[in-house]
Amino acid sequence: MRRTRGHTVDVTTLAELERRLGEGVRHLSGWRVRHVDLRGRRDLLAGHDLEGATFLGCDFDEEVVRGAEADGAVVLPRLSDPVVPVDVRRQALYTAAELYDAPRWTDSLDGRAYAWSQDLPPGSSADEAALARTLHDHAIDLALDGWRADRRVVGVMGGHAARRGDATYTDAARLGHLLGDGLTVATGGGPGAMEAANLGARLAAHPAAAVDEAVTELARVPSYRPSVDAWADSAFAICDRFGEPRENLAIPTWHYGHEPPGVFATAIAKYFRNATREAILLEVCDAGIVFLPGAAGTVQEVFQDACENYYADAGDVAPMVLVGVEHWTRTLPAWPLLQALAAERAMADSVHLVDTVEEAASLLV
Repeated sequence: MRRTRGHTVDVTTLAELERRLGEGVRHLSGWRVRHVDLRGRRDLLAGHDLEGATFLGCDFDEEVVRGAEADGAVVLPRLSDPVVPVDVRRQALYTAAELYDAPRWTDSLDGRAYAWSQDLPPGSSADEAALARTLHDHAIDLALDGWRADRRVVGVMGGHAARRGDATYTDAARLGHLLGDGLTVATGGGPGAMEAANLGARLAAHPAAAVDEAVTELARVPSYRPSVDAWADSAFAICDRFGEPRENLAIPTWHYGHEPPGVFATAIAKYFRNATREAILLEVCDAGIVFLPGAAGTVQEVFQDACENYYADAGDVAPMVLVGVEHWTRTLPAWPLLQALAAERAMADSVHLVDTVEEAASLLV
């Protein structure tokens, strides 16, 4: 078993899995179990919370597969074809239809690319795969440079955990709608607040009531767990219902491939390397970034962006707007530190703390 920094745990043998579970672990969120033969061992996983776990190339009894997926696990078969599933020389950003090109997400380009990036098929070379990922991400860089050339891009950062229909999701959708009327909205491309902001931006040509209607409908499938397919299908149904999409951007990563990409962005710059994706996401937001209440990932983005602004000339500073006074001053008090960093710097007048998405939008549009 290999533990990486953070909560990801890689398990590669049955003995490792038995030992770990025998120590009393009950929640497998963030685990990646690879090539473990679980046939005849339905008892081993019984009683454990599998939501957020990923099983790559494991052998299962069919009823165990169905049970694991029903519990919110991602079960990906081992790829047998060593051919790279993505076009490393592509000249355009992805569309949602390209990534979700099969009825089941596990069979789609997006699912196969994630499986390939985590678990090379037999006959594949690790060096060749690393080169392919690098070439692919470079091609996405070039395509993104061309796509955003004549656009002013505003970022919306927020947590992936917001469920469709809850207050955070609804606020993010309203924010995307307000910003999308004059700017091009960009997000990290995942579920939660990111999906919501892309939804609102997509519907920017429609009245606000359309956003409320869409959120209400989407709340019937509040999360991508246990079924990515039902989650994506409900989003595609909203796309079909509301025409005239306003262009907006998502920049997700296969590093978090167990979290599926949102459907509502009209252009998707998907990267294999998360560090590249994080830097690019902040770089493209020349019109500023709004930070909704979030946890560690959002805090990281706040201070990555603050570092860029701290050293920037006055003409290159991009506004930063934190939404949620209670959250950013008490729950996770990033605001006092941000204020201290900004003092007497060119960015001093470009950092803001507000309580509503309407206030945030008024500062940027």
